[in-house]
Amino acid sequence: MRLVTVGTGTVVPDPERASACHWIEHGGVRLLVDCGAGALQGLARAGLSWGEVGHLVISHFHTDHIGEIPSLIFALRHGLEVPRQAPLAVWGPAGVERLFSAWANALGSWLTDPGFEVDIHEMRPGAVAEMGGIRVHVTETPHTEESVALRFEAGGSALGYTGDTGPSRELAEFFRGVDLLLAECSLPDELVEDNHLSPERLARLAVDAGVRRVALTHVYPQLRRFDVPELIRRAGYAGEIVMATDGLALRI
Repeated sequence: MRLVTVGTGTVVPDPERASACHWIEHGGVRLLVDCGAGALQGLARAGLSWGEVGHLVISHFHTDHIGEIPSLIFALRHGLEVPRQAPLAVWGPAGVERLFSAWANALGSWLTDPGFEVDIHEMRPGAVAEMGGIRVHVTETPHTEESVALRFEAGGSALGYTGDTGPSRELAEFFRGVDLLLAECSLPDELVEDNHLSPERLARLAVDAGVRRVALTHVYPQLRRFDVPELIRRAGYAGEIVMATDGLALRI
């Protein structure tokens, strides 16, 4: 698998970081995970074939993770030289069908009927979905009522994505042995609440899960003033730590 961290920011506007958006490809599969503000421009800057995305996976419904989905569908409808015919599979937690129905009511029926098929699938915690050659496992996280974390497996490798989450013992087992954990690390330990991770909390998760590599994303400005990888190392994690930036490409 190949991962490109298209958007590594938060809800805070940042000239160098789009909101949450990540690109995964394996063989002929092109998969987008979350699609927050700035995602489309980020895809273009990274030189990614955004018109070929076949699967859109949503971790939860906060705007910094889903806000640019209508623009993505609008671009797939109007922005391609050759009109799209391939279906778009949308995978999301409980309530995803209701979300798209509300968008269509507000913005127009084109959102769910853009001239190509939009197949919407609800992913419950514990589910396993097959997306081309990628198998995706789902578990709940303590963030919002619908929030999920995701585990992508293909070609003998595994990639974990925390989405947004507070601390959870169950996540350590869910991410057990992944080759790379793409993890939120939102705020300093003294500022974080129960619905996000901090350097100490992330270090504990990575150690308990036996994760080989960690890529940090969703880091708020309050934490970026520090050497975040060093804080995680001091908290006990000895594996490789990557501070993800927009457009960073990683092989899993």
